[in-house]
Amino acid sequence: MPLPADPALAALADLARRAPAMQVRAGTRLFDAGRPCPGFPLVDAGSVSVSLLAPDGRRLELYRVEPGEVCVVSATCLFAHRAATASGEARTETALRLISPADFEAVCERDPVLRRYVMGLMAERLADLMALVEAVAFQRLDQRLAALLCARGPRLLVTHQQLADDLGTVREIVSRLLRRFERDGWVSLGRERVDVTDAAALQRLCAASSAV
Repeated sequence: MPLPADPALAALADLARRAPAMQVRAGTRLFDAGRPCPGFPLVDAGSVSVSLLAPDGRRLELYRVEPGEVCVVSATCLFAHRAATASGEARTETALRLISPADFEAVCERDPVLRRYVMGLMAERLADLMALVEAVAFQRLDQRLAALLCARGPRLLVTHQQLADDLGTVREIVSRLLRRFERDGWVSLGRERVDVTDAAALQRLCAASSAV
């Protein structure tokens, strides 16, 4: 089980070893906003995207859960006995183990070190989410796209729709911005591929004032 080498997670790792292993395909929904959390997921391989879904189908990715990481939405819902506040979906073929709500609650109650560890991770993730809110509210979309390309480059094997989903916008706007970046010589576009050819220019755009 590829959990972080932290003694706080010893009890959780023991539960994970006894939990049934799951293998799911890309696109499999693991939990839904507004519904009870089915358990606490620990990813062995692959990646889970945790997102907010708009009624029109648009998606804003909040964060990803990969091997060794903790799903804060699941932890929050299980701690508070509330429905999930976001949806989780496998980005790739993913192997994971699902600790039952009762087992997760029991181990956190009897292990204060683990409880403090999980609460600390929740605080860190909250800071990340606040940064995301700030970017969505105050940063231009072209700057957000440039930042995403810089973070995931130099070659991204993605569709324009996937980039739009990650940014919480529509494909047409992303395609228009990518074509502009290509005309400026900053990227090269291919079928389900974006190559960053001038990372420095994208970084300058990210650093520029967001004033229109």
